[in-house]
Amino acid sequence: MVSEPSAPPKVPSGGSLDTLRDHLGAAARVDRAAALDAWLQTLFPAHLTGVSLVAVGGLGRRDCAPYSDLDLVLLHNGTAGIDRIASALWYPIWDARLGLDHSVRTLPEALSVAHDDVKVSLGLLDARHVAGDAALSAELIAATSDQWRRTAVRLLPQLKEITASRWAAHGELAFLLEGDLKEAAGGLRDLTILRGIGRAGVADTMRPAVRAANLRLLDTRDALHLAVGRRVDRLVAQERAAVAELLGLDDGDALLRRVAGDARTIAHALDDAWRAADRLRSGRRRGTPAGAPARRPVARDVVEQDGELVLARTAIGPVPDPTLSLRVAAAAATVRLPIARATCEWLAAFCPPLPMPWPPAARAALVSLLGSGQGLLPTWEACDRYGLIDAWLPEWARLRSLPQHHPIHRFTLDRHLVQAAYEATAFTREVDRPDLLLIGAFLHDVGKGLPGDHSIVGAPIAADIATRIGLPPADVATIEKLVRLHLLLPDVATRRDLSDPVTITTVAEAVGDPATLDLLHALTRADSHATGPAAWSDWKGRLIAELVRRVHTALDTGALPTPPEPDPELLEGELPAVHLDGDRVAVAAADRRGLLGSVAACLAMHRLDVIAADASTVDGRAIVEFTTQPRYGSPADPVALAADLRRVAAGDVSVTQRLRARAMSARGGAAPRVVWHRGAATDAAVLELRAADSAGLLFRVASALDDAGAEVRAARISTLGGDVVDAFYLVGAWAEAADRDRVEAAVIAAV
Repeated sequence: MVSEPSAPPKVPSGGSLDTLRDHLGAAARVDRAAALDAWLQTLFPAHLTGVSLVAVGGLGRRDCAPYSDLDLVLLHNGTAGIDRIASALWYPIWDARLGLDHSVRTLPEALSVAHDDVKVSLGLLDARHVAGDAALSAELIAATSDQWRRTAVRLLPQLKEITASRWAAHGELAFLLEGDLKEAAGGLRDLTILRGIGRAGVADTMRPAVRAANLRLLDTRDALHLAVGRRVDRLVAQERAAVAELLGLDDGDALLRRVAGDARTIAHALDDAWRAADRLRSGRRRGTPAGAPARRPVARDVVEQDGELVLARTAIGPVPDPTLSLRVAAAAATVRLPIARATCEWLAAFCPPLPMPWPPAARAALVSLLGSGQGLLPTWEACDRYGLIDAWLPEWARLRSLPQHHPIHRFTLDRHLVQAAYEATAFTREVDRPDLLLIGAFLHDVGKGLPGDHSIVGAPIAADIATRIGLPPADVATIEKLVRLHLLLPDVATRRDLSDPVTITTVAEAVGDPATLDLLHALTRADSHATGPAAWSDWKGRLIAELVRRVHTALDTGALPTPPEPDPELLEGELPAVHLDGDRVAVAAADRRGLLGSVAACLAMHRLDVIAADASTVDGRAIVEFTTQPRYGSPADPVALAADLRRVAAGDVSVTQRLRARAMSARGGAAPRVVWHRGAATDAAVLELRAADSAGLLFRVASALDDAGAEVRAARISTLGGDVVDAFYLVGAWAEAADRDRVEAAVIAAV
């Protein structure tokens, strides 16, 4: 029996950068595997025959991450007392606080399970002898490899289905801002599949580019483990800088771009491998064909062959049509078939540049591609893989894999733009010009990554692209306006009083005509859906729809909204009065200052988030009306809420004191900012607060405004992830800078 080492290898916790870097790289992974082998050998009873310990997974491949689990198989030939032997092995591993995935099987049992379970069969391809009966391990390794070659074609459809479910759950690593390095599409799990398909002889899967991507992703996971100090596979935003530093990269953005490139390489290789497997299965089902495979025309110059799109023979000439690559892409996306790799390579090498401006056939093909629905995303990615996109749009190189740092975004910029075009297809029947909607959705964020407001910066860039693709001047102007105003509707709907005529007039003047308003409405929804779940809600959708309805009325008839009248029931009867109606909360009390903030505090204590608030005074009555939503999805207890609201309206300060204590313990985050908008309302100036969200923020700010002598007639609350943009309508002109500075200082102090 080997006597050393008596403990598993230790992973450094902390230490200098150089010390941690010593544990990165292929050599460090091999050293960890060797150390684990040596330790496991000390645990294995050397005198036994017919029993062996086999490593699979990362240890089997000798690519152990610093905090990897151990995947072990205790193999035996019917040895008596095998459960006792297994316990003597597993318990020291658990005592060492190592993760363990284990099984105990005879050789026939292992082969039987692998025959029926593709994941087990694939995992055993990494089997490596660690201790015990080496001949028994060798028999398993040889038998599983032989069985895989014989059964792989049958098992691969099952594996493909399992893989698709995993991708649906974890997304695509190349486009995610916080992707799982192992489970997401293009991650380390897919490399295991590629190795298995290669071992089956279906395709040459582990080409040099794939091997290099594999090593870099393994290095990234190692650095992530070392930076966090535990096993973790999801690369979240707050860890990117530390991981990048360990890997010697400039910053977290450089890391994200490198991960995206490697994930793309792996995902592309697996796509090719699946198609090779499908062709092999199809050929076996129908037998060896006599003669050339069948070809079916799909579009001009495009035919289908073996489930892929290839060029018609007439399309290949000494001077190919410059529009050919776009037309092939549009056809592929429309019929949802992949473009053959050889065809992509030929188009990249021989298709000439498009003339400026583009001919109508190219422009029509781009619109068809962008509007193809589910076929758009895979086709676009395949074209990007071979450099076709850069040939169409030189700006794409800057946009590719560009991170978006706001937490509401789930995708890199390039994927967000393509996703927005995909989402826009749901609204093409609602607008007069669906082609402009698709192009506008695709270009709406083209200014990101450049200095300045991306809407303003991106508008002329989008106009240049629209001109280049051959749109007439009027359409170019529309595209430029869509990009410049693509945030107008959500910003106004969530931050301004929609009953104020100035709000509606301002939007109507900016938009100009009903057709452009409809395009902006559709673009807003497509952009929000492409951004992520946090960017859209039913309430936000209703606000935007109401704004669009009122602006349509103003554009069509010139009619503007009139300020809403308070609920008549609040204007009479005993005080205080409390009305609860779904998401609306209204309180009337004897006229006094501070009612808005006090009621906001009460709502916060009942875990209700305020979306909008209106305040008015009528005949000595102070009336406040709120629109709310439950913070955690469950509505507040109406009886308890109403009782607390009556106490607050009567002047009880205990609720506000409790909230103030809670809020003081929760302060922090980036410095708040105040922006004034004078002239944005009929009878008020708008103070816009941008700050980190925190408990009781509305109460504190409303109280500060009240103490500073500012009368709040309305408030609109907009939450974006962990930040808020709160707009307060302060009655009066607020023409004096000194008065604005005084109120601004009070608000900043309250935040």
